Amino acid sequence: MAKGSEERITGLQKAAILLIALGPEKSSHIFKHLKEEEIEELTLEIANTRTITPQVKDAVLDEFYQVCLAQQYIAEGGINYAKEVLEKSFGADRARDVIGKLTASLQVKPFEFVRKTDPSQLLNFIQDEHPQTIALILSYLSAAQSALIISALPPDRQADVAKRIAVMDRTSPDIIKEVEKVLESKLASLVNQDYTIIGGVDAVVEILNTVDRGTEKHIMETLEIEEPELADEIRKKMFVFEDILLLDDRAIQRVLRDVDNSDLAIALKGSNEEVQNAIFNNLSKRLAVMIKEDMEFMGPVRMKDVEEAQQKIVNIIRKLEDSAEIVISRGGGDEIVV
Repeated sequence: MAKGSEERITGLQKAAILLIALGPEKSSHIFKHLKEEEIEELTLEIANTRTITPQVKDAVLDEFYQVCLAQQYIAEGGINYAKEVLEKSFGADRARDVIGKLTASLQVKPFEFVRKTDPSQLLNFIQDEHPQTIALILSYLSAAQSALIISALPPDRQADVAKRIAVMDRTSPDIIKEVEKVLESKLASLVNQDYTIIGGVDAVVEILNTVDRGTEKHIMETLEIEEPELADEIRKKMFVFEDILLLDDRAIQRVLRDVDNSDLAIALKGSNEEVQNAIFNNLSKRLAVMIKEDMEFMGPVRMKDVEEAQQKIVNIIRKLEDSAEIVISRGGGDEIVV
């Protein structure tokens, strides 16, 4: 990273650039571990990030990589060892900067890379390992991650692994490093580093569409107070008419009860065949035929009218979600109607 460009970028800006580079799915997982004020600050910064040069992107990712290396070296041999290795790699000044950033809140644990892996994917790689190896790995994961994995193991192995975790005391660093090395090589195929920088409102929309409804609602309510125009722009993109495919049949039927038939006909006039089929399959045969006839006889329709009709239906969907009458699937959850 060129020193001048690095100094012009704040820590908040670097964090926003890093989250954009990681992509919406991984960023949404990171958001779950942040404080509310941190989420608000980062959301605003991401939304206001319009363009990022490849040089700046590479510089931020390079700095992040150096910090990760430092953490690994400290875990292996302590601060002095890390400082010595980093000095050989990046020079004394850079090594001092990186170490300085870490020493204030140094909590380095083995298997750091594993904690970023989806538990279901990790399970596929370790379920056939020896129970002692599984116990070693799980002992370094968060309780939530370990719980998901251990509950998915065969019943006869669950108790064995749990017992081994309970009685585990100290493990040789050499053994830990060897297990890390093997596991990291197995997981290498899962690493998908997408450095395409998008930024702006679209990046925030993708993240907000992935996080849970409570987090999304809190962020949007805050933005409506602090940045009403930005909040309006984000909200317009958050759930489009075609996203009705995310709803199950019962949810679609509940939505259609509140939709005017004339609005529905106009909205479907400008939608794709998949959306039309999803709607027609949840109407009575008689009503479906009537809507199709209306669409056929109304002739050409202005795109503005189509968009307005579709937005009316989207507003109904959002209203029903807010009142908990329907739930839109987020992050792979099942939609339900209550």
